[in-house]
Amino acid sequence: MGTNTRVSKADYYELLGVSRNVSDADLKSAYRKQALKYHPDRNPGDDAAEAKFKECSEAYQVLSDGEKRAAYDRYGHAGLSGQGSGFGGSPFSGSVDLGDIFGDLFGEMFNVGGGQRGGSRTHRGDDLRFDLAIKF
Repeated sequence: MGTNTRVSKADYYELLGVSRNVSDADLKSAYRKQALKYHPDRNPGDDAAEAKFKECSEAYQVLSDGEKRAAYDRYGHAGLSGQGSGFGGSPFSGSVDLGDIFGDLFGEMFNVGGGQRGGSRTHRGDDLRFDLAIKF
């Protein structure tokens, strides 16, 4: 196996089972279905399901962001890579907030936190403070 082996990525729309003109609400719904289907907690020890879960999460992160989606629609995966992230890297390393992914997936699914979030992403709890004294 050579060092320059390229792994082709699946189409993000196909991964989530949606069309290219999908609405934001339908995109989120499709992602939730796939995430629940392939979630590692529902498929313990299944490496293929875990990989599929990660692919679906990556697809949703790109397609739910207007700028990334436009770049993906125009240039495909190459439009996201910037300098080229190589195998195992992510085109948006450091910008993925797993709290947002799971908050979207589980929080709104069970209506935790109430209501829908607006366009700007703020971290819930940033304005909260709690002092806790623990005696040993």
